[in-house]
Amino acid sequence: MDRRTFLGAIPAGAALASGVTSSASAQEAVKTAAAPAAPASPVADPYAGIGIGDRISGPKFVGRSTVWGQHGAAASAHPIATLVGIETLKRGGSAIDAAIAINAALGFLEPTGNGIGGDAFGLLWDPKQRKVVGFNGSGNSPRLLGLETVRNRATNGLLPRYGAVTVNVPGTVDAWWSAHQRYGKLPWKDVLLPVAELCEQGVPVPQAIAYYLERNMGLFDRQSSIIEENDNRKKVYAPNGATPKVGQIFANPDLGRTLRIIAEKGRDAFYDGELAEIMVDYFRRIGGWIGRGDLAAHQTEWVEPIKTTYRGVEVYSLGPNTQGLSTNQILNICENFDLKTMGFQSAASIHHQAEAKRLAFEDRAKWFADERFSQTPIEYLNSKPYAAERAALINPNRVMDRAFPGDAPTQGDTTYFSVADKDGMMVSWIQSNYRGMGSGLVPADRRGRTLGFMFQNRGELFATTDGHPNIYAPGKRPFHTIIPGFACKDGKPWMAYGVMGGGMQPQGQAQIIINMVDYGLDPQEAGDAPRWQHYGSSEPTGEPQQGVGKLHLENGVPDATKARLREMGWDLGPTDGGFGGYQNVMMQQNPDGRWTYGAASEMRKDGLALAY
Repeated sequence: MDRRTFLGAIPAGAALASGVTSSASAQEAVKTAAAPAAPASPVADPYAGIGIGDRISGPKFVGRSTVWGQHGAAASAHPIATLVGIETLKRGGSAIDAAIAINAALGFLEPTGNGIGGDAFGLLWDPKQRKVVGFNGSGNSPRLLGLETVRNRATNGLLPRYGAVTVNVPGTVDAWWSAHQRYGKLPWKDVLLPVAELCEQGVPVPQAIAYYLERNMGLFDRQSSIIEENDNRKKVYAPNGATPKVGQIFANPDLGRTLRIIAEKGRDAFYDGELAEIMVDYFRRIGGWIGRGDLAAHQTEWVEPIKTTYRGVEVYSLGPNTQGLSTNQILNICENFDLKTMGFQSAASIHHQAEAKRLAFEDRAKWFADERFSQTPIEYLNSKPYAAERAALINPNRVMDRAFPGDAPTQGDTTYFSVADKDGMMVSWIQSNYRGMGSGLVPADRRGRTLGFMFQNRGELFATTDGHPNIYAPGKRPFHTIIPGFACKDGKPWMAYGVMGGGMQPQGQAQIIINMVDYGLDPQEAGDAPRWQHYGSSEPTGEPQQGVGKLHLENGVPDATKARLREMGWDLGPTDGGFGGYQNVMMQQNPDGRWTYGAASEMRKDGLALAY
């Protein structure tokens, strides 16, 4: 589909609102990766004390309504990516076709959160099998990079944030290919070529992405001494000496060319062809470790999801090397308490949820790792009896002085999107380069022509301590924070949902389920509700917990709740922008027998939900 055809399929109002023009010239956030530099002097907020406007119906804290449709729906972190997904569905594509197109588009539109240099995971409802299936699209560490070298690059046992030592094999392109082979309807190239054209033509940059682009490039500049090569990222993301500002046109023709090669020649071009040769040669020149054999050996793994129930709702997640089990554990613990009676946004409700998080994250730090190298006692940690034991540790009136992992039998910035099609397939997809934009490394050929994407820095999450399940090893997958979410009711699909943002993800996913199940909120209301996030638990890198940690609350949490939480012993932190990004597509079963889709997007980001 050419650009004129794509634009013609977009309603005029939507095209104007999204900033798309026909002229040819024409986002795991990990808190630390996007923290702004301290201003020289305090600047008064001219909007301090101003609340939101009033809505005629629904809770007053909600910014917009859930979007409804019957044939398809999509929700992503960028309006144009959502439009790309909807148009792919309208051209006869499956939800997987639309998911691939959305992900490819977001790698260009939201490079602060994802790209083909990173990994991908998914959960989806297969309407033919009538079950939830999952895939793990994460890559291995380089086989030529040894533990001793990794330890030499570490500081106090922790790996650096950036540079080649943090790069593992990118899994996203193969995840696209593997999912398309199973569930695609449109020809492979017809899914990717419209996105390649979008990269070449360029689009205006929205507010949040402009902010994160500037902050990420500043962080790379300040850490440039640990990054082996710094020119290529500037060519791609700051082509005129600065990152694009809000409303300015940004194009990435190098990425467009890379996507065209993948569209025409398939995934092998990336893992065992001309693109692979450029990447391997690039690492050879800068002193990195990814080799041709590392790329050629990569394969997406289709996996059986982990399931639990929360007050009758079936909740699915992916097992280690992801943190998906943490969502299940938080919900399993919370199920032991009557959160509804405690009250929405009450101190008691938030206290019990946050304590459940602290307990779950200690198990996460102890056990979660690549299952091919160590075995996590998943069945035990996911069980209701174990959750009851853990729940009994929570004091209803006082924060625990210290949380410990259980005794089980012998454990960044991101983009998330949801999409559903007319046949009932629903896809929950998450993809990330990890901290900020990734490692800082953008591959290029010997003529200096880049491939238009940045490699991930997911390897930062390896541990270096002997005996730790997540200790670095060649050919091993690191611990992963990114997790898609999926939920069913009575064996039927209910929600393809997720909350992006490092350790916020299981905390945020649990809050969405609790908001909808315990407090009766709809998809948009559940996402717009004020959130909490707890920092300071032990980490799978070997970093120890920091006392009781710090509980951050958004401004919308009532003052009385904050005061009571302080009385209970919580150390409260300010609202810091680290509360994640959320998308959701929900299937509603109607009395006439025909389902409809309700789609919701994150008001904290630049995103958009659409249905038709």
